[in-house]
Amino acid sequence: MGAMELRPDSRGKVRDIYDCGDSLLMVASDRISAFDVILPDEIPHKGEVLTRLSAFWFNRFKDVMPNHLISMDVADYPAGHQRYADYLTGRSMLVRKARPVPIECIVRGYLTGSGKKTYDQDGTVCGISLPAGLVEASKIPEAIFTPSTKAALGEHDENISFERCCDIVGVDVAEQIRDASLRIYAAASAYAASRGVIIADTKFEFGFIDGRLALIDEALTPDSSRFWPAAGYVPGHVQPSYDKQYVRDWLKANWDMTGQPPHLPTEVIEGTTGRYEEAFQLICGTQFRPMRESHVIA
Repeated sequence: MGAMELRPDSRGKVRDIYDCGDSLLMVASDRISAFDVILPDEIPHKGEVLTRLSAFWFNRFKDVMPNHLISMDVADYPAGHQRYADYLTGRSMLVRKARPVPIECIVRGYLTGSGKKTYDQDGTVCGISLPAGLVEASKIPEAIFTPSTKAALGEHDENISFERCCDIVGVDVAEQIRDASLRIYAAASAYAASRGVIIADTKFEFGFIDGRLALIDEALTPDSSRFWPAAGYVPGHVQPSYDKQYVRDWLKANWDMTGQPPHLPTEVIEGTTGRYEEAFQLICGTQFRPMRESHVIA
């Protein structure tokens, strides 16, 4: 039985979601998105790296923050899914249903990307004033919470102020997700630093399960974070990375951001796979060995 016989109840940029009644089955494809567009090429083993790395963080921080993970073992999935084991193994997880908070919870520890652009204009990042004299890749004196709206597929997320976040979800929930985001980022950054990795910034998503705030979706992956090698880190220039910045940079140099995005060259596809696998190996402390063959999904 192949992946084509599985029909998701919903499909995001990267993940396919199957409703299993009391739970959800989340399957991370090898699709890759950039600039809010799904690209025409897939990155082999990417879905497995995202899933296994998320599970690593969920397990590491389960005492710090509850999460939605039930199991990654296909044998634990609802009856009928085991026949798809060759497709689901490694890239899927059974999770608790949650009432999602409609906010992208972004934490920035270093100045780069869109934050650097607004800082250069007026000394702020998402409305937060930062000290003068910071340069590309500077460490921000204290990590900042910069929420954004969670846009529908094909639309762009919008950076918002904390006050606007409070308007959307209420002050109590806004404070909960801000404090949880900063707490998890601090713990993850300290651990990653011990593994030679800088987490420049990252995005979390939260939901409520049985009335308690929980970490959902993915956590601290190369799709949701900027990972930089600590060795050779010097502020003042764009850092090499273990994430999809390589793809973004190629697109910016080879696409005018109109119409359909171009196909990625083989070296960019292979280079991106290598970066994702290296991130997994550094953080988890074990060599990445695929649990399954990479599938191309029609």
